Amino acid sequence: MSYTVLIPARLASTRLPNKPLADIAGLPMVVRVAQRISAGLPAGTRVVVAGDSPEILQACQQHGVQAVLTRQDHPSGSDRLAEACDLLHLPDDSLVVNVQGDEPLIDPALVSAVAELLTQRPEASMSTAAHPIHEVADFLNPNVVKVVLDARNLALYFSRAPIAWWRDGFAQGVKALPSPAPLRHIGLYGYRVGFLRQFPQLAQAPLEVTEALEQLRAMWHGHRIAVHVTPDAPGAGVDTPEDLERVRRLLGH
Repeated sequence: MSYTVLIPARLASTRLPNKPLADIAGLPMVVRVAQRISAGLPAGTRVVVAGDSPEILQACQQHGVQAVLTRQDHPSGSDRLAEACDLLHLPDDSLVVNVQGDEPLIDPALVSAVAELLTQRPEASMSTAAHPIHEVADFLNPNVVKVVLDARNLALYFSRAPIAWWRDGFAQGVKALPSPAPLRHIGLYGYRVGFLRQFPQLAQAPLEVTEALEQLRAMWHGHRIAVHVTPDAPGAGVDTPEDLERVRRLLGH
């Protein structure tokens, strides 16, 4: 199986300015993400940073990481990925996996599993991942995106609401979770490149606007999303200065 890992990286961040270049144990964060993935995937797997500034490209070049310069005015991450596919001249029938540049604890095996899923589910335009929820607070948290699946592990729906709703068990309030456990969506995506080029041109879906979940656009237009279920939650990403300090302590050896 051959695929390309794309890592979008933007300097603009309201909570953590210049986040891709934040130092983690002597390396810029986006470089550390790229090196971690490259070390854990089969030899020859292409890992490319899609940056929005010369500073990001320079940092990548200094550490031997391939990078392309994309426009700064993209309205969404999928637009940036589509431009990167064009810059890399990727054919429509190839596969890419989108790994965020603020995931220095990402497991390369999870990246590989998401890519492999597209070869197993030819009816799916996209793939992603999820893990079981074990805490009621996470189930009720609107910042924790949930997903429900069909018998073939294709997504039926994504929501910030607590789904699936246990009718009898939740009659007196949500005090415990049903079995099997609800699933939390992990924001890691695989794409067929032909679909990725088409996706930014699709009209926004009403459900996408309501839930603020871009993947619902694909489903609203009839595309299927295959979901790899992993038993464990991935390492947390970096969104705030506090997150950055936590990761620095973990990787500061």
